[in-house]
Amino acid sequence: MVYDLTQVFCARFLKRGDRTIDQMVQAARSGKQNIVEGSKAAKTSTEMELKLVGVARASLEELFIDYEDYLRTNRSVAWSKDSKEARYVRRLGGNPELKFADIREFAETRPGPIVANIALCLIHQANYLLDQQLRRLEQDFLKEGGLRERMTKARLASRARGR
Repeated sequence: MVYDLTQVFCARFLKRGDRTIDQMVQAARSGKQNIVEGSKAAKTSTEMELKLVGVARASLEELFIDYEDYLRTNRSVAWSKDSKEARYVRRLGGNPELKFADIREFAETRPGPIVANIALCLIHQANYLLDQQLRRLEQDFLKEGGLRERMTKARLASRARGR
């Protein structure tokens, strides 16, 4: 969703040829792709999942800052977390069934500062969830180790049973 929103935002509000477009789209894509790849890696390697989710988190943070920069340079401000607008977007973003099509009209018709604020709210929610996932992954890794450690442990246990 953040990736699609960023595509529309950049096309509507940034000047063609502006390097910020490439940076924002790449950060949004990196966030999305690393979440997907991290989920796939989870089946085999907690360590790889940790790395990929960490990269996703960093990419989204970079994108968050780009949206803040847009607001600042356009003499606008980010919504306070308790504003009615931010609460509305948080409610939308909290719906696991939400698709970009559900917010496309906002992205395509609202002024730049509103679209930027919608993006900030959604990125903030994604970052919150990624932070929770990173904490859990770190705890799991500390408790259970990585794939190599578990394989070594299983191999040693198998050898001990074979004696």
